[in-house]
Amino acid sequence: MHTTAASTSPTTLQSRKVQFDWAAVPLHWIPGQPLASHVLSQLHMMLPIGEFWFCKLYNQALPLITDAKLAEDVKAFIKQEAMHARAHQGAATGYLGAHGIETQSFIDRVRWLFEQGPLSDQPWGRVMPKWLYRHWLVFRLGMVAAIEHSTSSVGQYVLRNRRWDEVGADPTVLDLLRWHCAEEIEHRCVAFDLYRHLGGRYGTRWLQKLIWIPAFLLVYAQGTSHILSQDPAFGGRKPSALSPWFWLQWHRAAKAGFIPPIGWFVKEELRYLSWTYSPLEEANTQEALDYMAKSAAVTAQLG
Repeated sequence: MHTTAASTSPTTLQSRKVQFDWAAVPLHWIPGQPLASHVLSQLHMMLPIGEFWFCKLYNQALPLITDAKLAEDVKAFIKQEAMHARAHQGAATGYLGAHGIETQSFIDRVRWLFEQGPLSDQPWGRVMPKWLYRHWLVFRLGMVAAIEHSTSSVGQYVLRNRRWDEVGADPTVLDLLRWHCAEEIEHRCVAFDLYRHLGGRYGTRWLQKLIWIPAFLLVYAQGTSHILSQDPAFGGRKPSALSPWFWLQWHRAAKAGFIPPIGWFVKEELRYLSWTYSPLEEANTQEALDYMAKSAAVTAQLG
């Protein structure tokens, strides 16, 4: 286990309490782009469960950390992730629910993965031997590091994409996404630092990423399809994650600049597998801080 200084975060992380008013947000919050709207709205269902899972694992890891700065980073990370989860939960009920979109059945399926299924403390109800528990914790912390690389890459995309603004996308949704993504960029070093500090190995990063990429795309497509199937704009179509129609629509929306292309996502993911990978070389901290300085939700809680 590393015992030298482990934190590479360039700033002192801080938690920000924010609130969002969903009353006036239309279901198709990107005008003329119902599929792209739902691709991004799916985050309100999927993210809270994973983010609370991050918090749980990090609380378990805190007693094992021997670097004071990294321990403070982890505590701030937990606060930020918990706030992200609560904000998206509010959108799932106050926004999607208000438009008649049923979300709980999909949320329950995602929750099973983290609380009872393959990523839980006791996968499929099997009690983990004490000698294996630390290894299992570190492996899952490595999964978090792999995921946090993704959120940093997507965060940069969200902060820089102006297509939504050009067509008059809803400012409340944009502020939630950009505030969240700015904090993902701000704390992008923490997960990788913690994984290495507790003995995470380079070779295992390949396995973690190769699990994450297809699992994420499958669950994401399922969640988006869950919303699409309830939207009258799609005429009762029941798309699935394996439907060619679904991926063709994704490709068209991505080509128009409203959502990330799948090829772009995979290319971004593979950078994590480099031996010389460093989160510091991903995204831009100052760009994230600049956005938070003007975020309506962040400035409102400061006032």
